[in-house]
Amino acid sequence: MPDSDGDSDVLANAGRLLEMVNSSWMPQALRTAAELGLADLLAPGPRSAADLAEATSTHAPSLHRLLRALVAIDVVAERDDGSFALTPSGRLLQADVEGTVRSWVIYQGRDVWDEWGLMLEAVRTGRSGRELATGKRGDWKPGFEPLRDDPERAAIFNKAMAELTRLNTRSIVAGYDFGRYPRVADVGGGYGELIAAVLAAHPDLRGVLFDLPHATESARPHLEKSGVLDRCEVVSGSFFDEVPAGADLYVMKSVIHDWDDERAAEILATVRRAMGASATLLLVERLMPERMQPGPEFRALARADMNMLVAHAAPERTEAQWRRLLESAGFFVAGVRPVTATATGIEAVPAG
Repeated sequence: MPDSDGDSDVLANAGRLLEMVNSSWMPQALRTAAELGLADLLAPGPRSAADLAEATSTHAPSLHRLLRALVAIDVVAERDDGSFALTPSGRLLQADVEGTVRSWVIYQGRDVWDEWGLMLEAVRTGRSGRELATGKRGDWKPGFEPLRDDPERAAIFNKAMAELTRLNTRSIVAGYDFGRYPRVADVGGGYGELIAAVLAAHPDLRGVLFDLPHATESARPHLEKSGVLDRCEVVSGSFFDEVPAGADLYVMKSVIHDWDDERAAEILATVRRAMGASATLLLVERLMPERMQPGPEFRALARADMNMLVAHAAPERTEAQWRRLLESAGFFVAGVRPVTATATGIEAVPAG
């Protein structure tokens, strides 16, 4: 006789796998909605699909289908009169609202989408999907150099990083005692989202924002808007060459995880050379567990690690790996503790 319980298990497991693999439509639907600016168009109130199609110069029947798909993932709601309205989640696709993730949605759905499709080759070769994709065209450049020559992509990338940082700044500022350090340097700090929050919370502190020119050129307006520009020096450069000296605390949030061990050690050594004997380094990074398990928390970590693989051929690291890396660059790890629900603060000081 057929094993009905076994058949049910097979169907359930198949259904679970199919749900995951078939979910690729969702990031593309969100990316399309974000690039069309549907959330901003719907912010004043509900509108019909035909009205939105005219405003976005799109094919009305196809846009109607997209809007109905967005209903299924709770981004918009369909009203009795056939018009569509934003949901609380959908409002976060607006360009300039608190908690927006619009740029991150576009970045993931457009700028790195092809790289995910090269995971097999990345695993086989140890090279990033980005290198494999652009290397075929002969225009691959390491790290973040491509952003220098692509202002539109650079703007989306930097806004996306600022959005993710903004979601965690309150927790980071509340979770670490920045007030102990008169001068704080944010290395690789992009538009200055974190250093602005640190300085706003500590009026006696002075700051330094350091990053590549494509990021810092847009940082001054943000720092001025935050009311801290008069206390924050903005410096452009590469952390492979040098970083500003004289800070009491050097902060690097979600920076080192973009690089393999060799390049990461080079960056850390550059920072070490700039630090005085009493200065401190704070890395804010994800901490991978020694063993993975099923569950939402571990899926989030796995997604982050696979994202680093296909984008940079770089790893998210365990505590032991972070300790070895920092020690190789001349640091002693003074403490490791959570600073947000998803990020860990790794505090290090010059060894010897």
